[in-house]
Amino acid sequence: MQQPKKTGFQDVRDEVMRRIETRVWDQGALLPTEAELATEFGCARATVNRALRELADRGVIDRKRKSGTRVTALPVKQAKLEIATARRLVEERNATYRYALVSRRMQAAPGWLGSQMGLTPGTEVLHLEAMHYGDGQPFHFEDRWINIAAVPGCAEADFALKPPGEWLLAEVPFSNADVSFTATAADAALADYLACAPGAALFQMERSTWFQDAPVTFARMTFHPGYRMRSRY
Repeated sequence: MQQPKKTGFQDVRDEVMRRIETRVWDQGALLPTEAELATEFGCARATVNRALRELADRGVIDRKRKSGTRVTALPVKQAKLEIATARRLVEERNATYRYALVSRRMQAAPGWLGSQMGLTPGTEVLHLEAMHYGDGQPFHFEDRWINIAAVPGCAEADFALKPPGEWLLAEVPFSNADVSFTATAADAALADYLACAPGAALFQMERSTWFQDAPVTFARMTFHPGYRMRSRY
């Protein structure tokens, strides 16, 4: 006998979105509570919560603790940014990808990393430095820190063979991410890695990820001169 399909958060999300798009719930309308929706869809309240959080992140609904959840009166388009691996970024440019591990060491998290990621003093982390290439030319330099307590397997993983970004995406999920972008000038080390002149303008991205409340990794990626990033919304 075939078991009935379990209601997932995607099902709840898509149905709530359908009702908003077809004006079952108009702009500014108050949605049923999470408990009411969980009863209607026959699922856990946590499933409804995840669906509504995703719609709130898209700017479709507005959630307030005491006044409930409403359809956004003036929906805001939000840019979508995927966490793409260096391999994918290189191959999308029709180039041949190559990776090289530069250094690897385990150490106590430095103060700046502890403050940024919420790590307690003395937390052991794995520090990796690596280079990524496209058609033999420097693509970006990676400076990555992994919280060993959150990802114990990283201590034994062979990052000489597999880039840490790819390994992490396959081994551990992330529930939250913080991404920032900046322009920086190449110091002597970056100039050497990226085959550019010291002082050259470079694009830099910093990304921190967490799984639930546990800090997972911080990565700083510095790209070759002239690199451009695009997003869609």
